[in-house]
Amino acid sequence: MAHFYLCWELGAGLGHAARLKSIALPLRARGHRVSFVLRDLVQPRRLLQVCGSDMLQAPVWLHRTAGLPQVQASLAEILLAVGYLDADALAGLCEGWRGLFRQGRPDLVIADYAPTALLAARSLGVRSAAVGTGFQLPPAARPLPPLWPGEAEPPSASRLRTTEARVLESANRVLAMHGAPPLAHACELLRGDEALLCTWPELDHYGREDGGPWLGPNLAPPLDGDVAWPEGSGPRVFAYLRASQAGSREALAALLRQGCRVLCYMPEVASGAPAPIQNPLLRFAPAPVSMHAALAACELVACHAGEATTAQALLAGRPLLMLPVSAESYLMARRVAQIGAGINAMAGPQEWDGFVRDLLQAPGYRDAAGAFARRHAGFDAARQAEALADRFEEMVRPR
Repeated sequence: MAHFYLCWELGAGLGHAARLKSIALPLRARGHRVSFVLRDLVQPRRLLQVCGSDMLQAPVWLHRTAGLPQVQASLAEILLAVGYLDADALAGLCEGWRGLFRQGRPDLVIADYAPTALLAARSLGVRSAAVGTGFQLPPAARPLPPLWPGEAEPPSASRLRTTEARVLESANRVLAMHGAPPLAHACELLRGDEALLCTWPELDHYGREDGGPWLGPNLAPPLDGDVAWPEGSGPRVFAYLRASQAGSREALAALLRQGCRVLCYMPEVASGAPAPIQNPLLRFAPAPVSMHAALAACELVACHAGEATTAQALLAGRPLLMLPVSAESYLMARRVAQIGAGINAMAGPQEWDGFVRDLLQAPGYRDAAGAFARRHAGFDAARQAEALADRFEEMVRPR
């Protein structure tokens, strides 16, 4: 049996851990050994403990990189801020991953937004695969796309070229230290030996037309259990929000002013922090909830436009009030708004009460979300996970 390392390095939220869980379960069921290497060992613990696998701390960048633009214009600038500005610094981060791989001796490294894990695997000659959304898996053999295409003042072409060249130079210097073959394109840092695009064209952050094959989102098996809604007769809204993010409190307050009954999973509150709002119409869940049960009963979803929550809401035909907090979630929110299934509350003036009224009363949002659900009604997350497991097994067979 093979040993698979499932690695998460960059990004926040439970979506990364949920994706890795969906991958781990069929591999474990087939008798393979699976180890998680995670950016965060705390929040995903309850979600992943059912897998019965080792959970290791991922080597992550802990320093502040000074002198970079405040608004990151491409994936290259994101990477510069997390160790790729300087080859010597990157070599130290890479050595942490190399140490983990030398100890565990994985047959395949599976990366979810884990470029340095892929770099370390290449330096050791270990096969690798990358899974994730469109954002994490940029188009092959092309310059990294700008993160804000279509804005009034897009980043200059020279800026994009310069930052991408710097990232590629740092990575190739590290590979040269270990006698490994260089990368031809910076996008290879995120794609590994094989990139598996786990999304659909409507939700592809870059709107590419020639991506594919489109495998659909990685969704963890649904949690069991019912959900408890606040008492009353108002519309039910499921919210997955972070207290630390802009707009979360304002969105909850607007939902309550409009008479909504809100079930909210807020990680900070679930971990013991005081609730930002106290109201009989608002209930904070003490742990991640059954998305299947929550989505089946609600009329609206409020979230930060993370891919997993967004995809599940749309598969259930539920419109979204989106509060994106990063380039990745902003691009996702824009794609959902383009198909008419939600409102990006952070794209202009925050007219919170108007947003809530429109999403609940204007039929166009529900209709667009319902059309999305009908287009993908045949999607089976468990079948997709088994197909991915088939591919991973093929990759570790002797060549």
